[in-house]
Amino acid sequence: MGLALLLCVMSLALFLIGLTLLRRSQFKADNEAIVARLSSLETATLEPALSRFEKQRLKMGITLPFGVLVTSVCVWSLVLWLVWLIAGGWLMVGLLMGSSLALHLYLAVRYRRRVKKMVNQCPQLLEHMVRSIQSGRTLGDAALLAMHAAPQPLQEGMARSRRYIERGGKLDDAMDNFATLYDRDEFRLLAMGLRVNQRYGGSAIEMLQSLVLLIREREQAGAQLKAMTGETRVSALVLGGMPLVMAGYIFMSNPEFLLGLWVDPSGKWVLLSALLLQSVGSFLLWRMLRSI
Repeated sequence: MGLALLLCVMSLALFLIGLTLLRRSQFKADNEAIVARLSSLETATLEPALSRFEKQRLKMGITLPFGVLVTSVCVWSLVLWLVWLIAGGWLMVGLLMGSSLALHLYLAVRYRRRVKKMVNQCPQLLEHMVRSIQSGRTLGDAALLAMHAAPQPLQEGMARSRRYIERGGKLDDAMDNFATLYDRDEFRLLAMGLRVNQRYGGSAIEMLQSLVLLIREREQAGAQLKAMTGETRVSALVLGGMPLVMAGYIFMSNPEFLLGLWVDPSGKWVLLSALLLQSVGSFLLWRMLRSI
């Protein structure tokens, strides 16, 4: 009888302890959910979400106001409408396709050159951070000073990350957003190294020096590959530019020939088909050069 009563009391005590632990775990989970929600709200306050247009504008480094861009689009639409009224719809469609392709190529080349220049300037930024850390500053202060002293366009590209850190955000989060925006392996490695150093510790100087060595080795390997594929690049430029040069020469030497083709219905189809094939071929050659 006494043993049964003791077991009953122990079972009741264990049941009460289990209820207490369950309540504490639920309370802790609720607190963690609240902290995570507040953290996400704080991040959204420190760094507002960007629209797709704003992301593209930052990536390209376009500093024109939104009103100027809208005005330019309206003016170009008016020009296309006038071309349609004067010369017909086919010429307007060809002009629209050609201008769209030219704009796409220009923006792609601009973005690629800008990001390449930023990557080449990245070792200078990291070396500035190393000197600042060696002088006694923390990693966050060293990063802010290096961002302020970085050359253009790297300084402009990191301006948003710098403002995020100055408002109280974390250094690793700022660099993660920067690497996600510009989508380069060097920036992702830098963001990963800073996050690991901030979370698990370690020597920040050795990590930054290793990144400097890695970026410079990749830059040297890219220069060697560019030198080895120089003949291929020249051949692609000749193949892409020769039809345009020939068409320009024919138009200057004998303009009645091309104008006669344009007046003739069959000739118009031939010229439009040639323009379409030239645009597609130039785009394919550009994609091939970009992949090298």
